[in-house]
Amino acid sequence: MPHATQHADAGTAELDSALRGGPFHVALRAAIAARGLPLQRVQHHLSRYGVKVGVTSLSYWQQGARRPQRPESLRAVRALEEILQLPEESLIRLLAEADDRAADRRSGVRSYRSLIEAAGVLERLLAELGAERESGLHTLGHHERVRIGACRELAERESHHIVRAYRDGVDRFVAVHHGDPGSVPDRMTVHALENCRTGRVRRHHDTGVLAAELLFDTRLRSGDTFLFRYAVEDGTAGVSREYVHGTDTPGGQYALQVCFDAGALPVRCHRFTQHSAAAPRGGRQELALSGRHHSVHLVEPRVRSGYVGIAWDWE
Repeated sequence: MPHATQHADAGTAELDSALRGGPFHVALRAAIAARGLPLQRVQHHLSRYGVKVGVTSLSYWQQGARRPQRPESLRAVRALEEILQLPEESLIRLLAEADDRAADRRSGVRSYRSLIEAAGVLERLLAELGAERESGLHTLGHHERVRIGACRELAERESHHIVRAYRDGVDRFVAVHHGDPGSVPDRMTVHALENCRTGRVRRHHDTGVLAAELLFDTRLRSGDTFLFRYAVEDGTAGVSREYVHGTDTPGGQYALQVCFDAGALPVRCHRFTQHSAAAPRGGRQELALSGRHHSVHLVEPRVRSGYVGIAWDWE
C-alpha cells in the first residue's frame, strides 16, 4: 500500500508540474494517467458531452503527434478539462501558449492563441443566440469583398452567400465577423443588404468577434436554394495586413476580393492557405494589383476545411 500511495503522489506531482509548464501533450497524458482512464473510456465520456473524437486522435494528442485545432476539437479539450477534473482553461491555456512561442510574430498576423480564443468566444455567442452548430445550410457559393480604407484599416466586409437547405424550416443564418487586433465591435454596424434583415447582434470586445442573426423572409424546405447578402462596417482597428477566411466544413466555391483605397496601396500582395490554426502557411502565390480598381482576388473552386486568405505588405 505505501508503494501505491507513493506512485499516486508521484503521478499527482507530475500532473501539477505539467499543468504549470506544459507542454499540452505531456499534461494531457499525465491527466489521463492520474485518473486511470483508458482512452476508450475517455472517448465514451466525451460522447456524453456531445463531442465525437476518435481513440486514434486522442492517442495522437497525448503523444504530441497532432494538436487539437478545429472548433470541434477545442470543444473536446474543454470537455476533457471537466472529465479529467482539471482547472478550467488549463489545457486550453497550454495549447495557446505553446503555439504563441512558435507563431509568426509579424504584426497583424493572427496567432494561434487569438484563433483559439475567438473559437471559444464564438461558441458562447452562438449559445446566446440559440444557434445550432449545424446551420441546416450547405454553401454553394460565397463571395467576400473586403475594402481597405485610406488609413490602411479594414473598413468594410461584404458577403454574398448562395446556399441550399438540407433540412426543413431553416429561416436564418448567423454571420460572424472577426475584426483585426484592436478592433471595437461596439462600433461595428451590420447591414442586411438583400433577402434578409438583421436580428440579434452579439459582440465580444476582447477578441473583436461579432455574431449577428440574419433573418430570412421565408422558411426554407430541404433542397431549397437561397441567396442573401450582408455587410459589416468596421474601420475600428489600426493598420490591416491580411484577411483570413476559415471554415471547418467543406463547401462550394469561395471568392475573396480585397480592394484598396487609391491613396493607400500596398507594395506586395500574396494569397496563402493553412490547413489548420496550428499548421504552417503554404500555397503562397503572388497577386498583382489590378490597375483600375486597385484590387486583388482569389478563387477556390471547392472549399476545404482550414484557412485561405490574402496578405499584403505596406513597405
